[in-house]
Amino acid sequence: MADKQMEKEMPNGVNQMEENQTDDERPKWDNKVQYLLTCIGFAVGLGNVWRFPYLCQVYGGGAFLIPYLIALVFEGLPLLHLELAIGQRLRMGSVGVWNSISPYLGGVGIASLIVSFLVGLFYNTILAWVLWYFFHSFQDPLPWRDCPVNLNRTGYVTECEESTPVNYFWYRETLNITPNIETSGSVQWWLVVCLATAWCLVYICFIRGIETIGKAVYITATFPYLVLTIFLVRALTLPGATEGLIYLFTPNWETLKDPKVWLDAATQIFFSLSLAFGGLIAFSSYNPQKNNCERDALIVGIINSATSIYASIPIFAILGFKANSNFNDCINQNVLSLTNAFSIGDKNITMQNYDLWLEQLNTTDPEKVADLQLRTCDLQTFLDQSASGTGLAFIVFTEAVINMPGSQVWAVLFFVMLFSLGLSSMFGNLEGVLTPLLDLHMVPSCIPKEIFTGLMCLVSFAVALIFTLGSGNYWLEIFNTYVGSLPLLIIAFFEIIGVVYIYGIGRFNDDIEWMTGKRPNLYWQVTWRVISPLMLLVVFLAYIVVQASTWPTYPAWNPGYVDFPNYDVQPYPGWVFGICILLSTISCIFIPIVALYRFIGFLRRRVSGGSYDNHGYVEDTATVKYF
Repeated sequence: MADKQMEKEMPNGVNQMEENQTDDERPKWDNKVQYLLTCIGFAVGLGNVWRFPYLCQVYGGGAFLIPYLIALVFEGLPLLHLELAIGQRLRMGSVGVWNSISPYLGGVGIASLIVSFLVGLFYNTILAWVLWYFFHSFQDPLPWRDCPVNLNRTGYVTECEESTPVNYFWYRETLNITPNIETSGSVQWWLVVCLATAWCLVYICFIRGIETIGKAVYITATFPYLVLTIFLVRALTLPGATEGLIYLFTPNWETLKDPKVWLDAATQIFFSLSLAFGGLIAFSSYNPQKNNCERDALIVGIINSATSIYASIPIFAILGFKANSNFNDCINQNVLSLTNAFSIGDKNITMQNYDLWLEQLNTTDPEKVADLQLRTCDLQTFLDQSASGTGLAFIVFTEAVINMPGSQVWAVLFFVMLFSLGLSSMFGNLEGVLTPLLDLHMVPSCIPKEIFTGLMCLVSFAVALIFTLGSGNYWLEIFNTYVGSLPLLIIAFFEIIGVVYIYGIGRFNDDIEWMTGKRPNLYWQVTWRVISPLMLLVVFLAYIVVQASTWPTYPAWNPGYVDFPNYDVQPYPGWVFGICILLSTISCIFIPIVALYRFIGFLRRRVSGGSYDNHGYVEDTATVKYF
């Protein structure tokens, strides 16, 4: 009777003694707050600040929220709940979890491990750039405010004059970028120093796993919200802030007819929640098993999306201020040209009556006005100058900060916020690599965990040196585009199929009921069984069609380009495109490879005979459990 009662309380026949032993051996979070802050910090990253606002800008402002929220409800939250629940129940990293569900799925965990490693390489390089700008933010004036003097000291550097001081500081002073990806250039020593500093800071925070991560997230996960709030208060008082917010939230319903809007919304919510990296599975594996993982998924998912919207408000208020400043500068330049050309008193033409004067002069002397080649000054045009990613952080925003009173303070706060956001996300990337390796016993027992973590950071630093070359920014964009896109869709698809149709949805429901005290409701059942895998499949196929429709190109910063400072859009060379395909497949290829390896092993054991477990493998063979 006692045995039956124990079997009822512990679903799937799990032995209570083994369960307690696992609980005693595995590290645990100090408290629930640490766990939630860590998951929120991993999910809320740089993309919330510089990717989501960009998508809202180019896809109809408030209208973009409709496909975004639909993707959150039917794709993001179900997958988030699934990862948190399966990690908490099986108490292992990604490789261990999928090996336990089925040895044929072992490649899914390996794919997550490789993606986390590759993403961590370029993600921490962005933090190195942030550090470079942070160090320069204490200068007065800011170094990207004015063009430097040329070597002859007879004027300014030509490249800077032809572009802008902000562009020059980013592309020349920071990246020292080459004119194309085939020209590697030399290693930039200042970026190497910043990259080493970034990896050292990550190592210090990560040195003892969740023991040190749990302490660091109190700052890294909360400080960005403080800075965003400070920026919000300041940004709303800037001239032009209203125009920026109107531009952001005015819905353009016509954009919803574009299928690409729905594709980008689905991928944004997917990547924003950091699904399929393995980090969330690893973090939840340190939870007590009697924990409400459903509530955790809702908290993390809703806070992540709310943060994206909250961050967009100060960002677009400041971009509205920038557009307003550029508009005023444009008008003032035209006023000066008209005043000099027509000998009009400088107090006669003002911002308010400029249009009337221009209309009158065009009527009386149109040829002379045409010879002045006046700039076209349109506020909407300046608002339309969208940018995402590094362009928003290191070009658009830094240009806006120049015109803000106390620009040094705002620059420092902005880059500290970016670093905090990125550092929290790096914890999840490293955890997605380290935890599976430890669970697979691939770390020799003679090497302390602290030493192994240091070696992993050192190897990552060495590989990431490619991003410090003159062509490094081009390679980082390739990694960002191809490593963290298609592979994650494939991994997530196999995750949900593995849990629902291999592990068994009934068995999974029993596990959740045992952990939370209630069975998953109809919403979770329908999304897990049908809607989420179908959406992943549709997004995957749409992504393939979009990528295959045109040969990929990249914008090159080429001072020799005839239309400079506009970007020189070049197609990727064939060998570079081959690397793009390799990056898209190198992780996912392990899914069929491991499955084939297991199947061949099964056939060999079947021929030789032996004792098999419920998966068809010898029960006491360690190499069967761990690949």
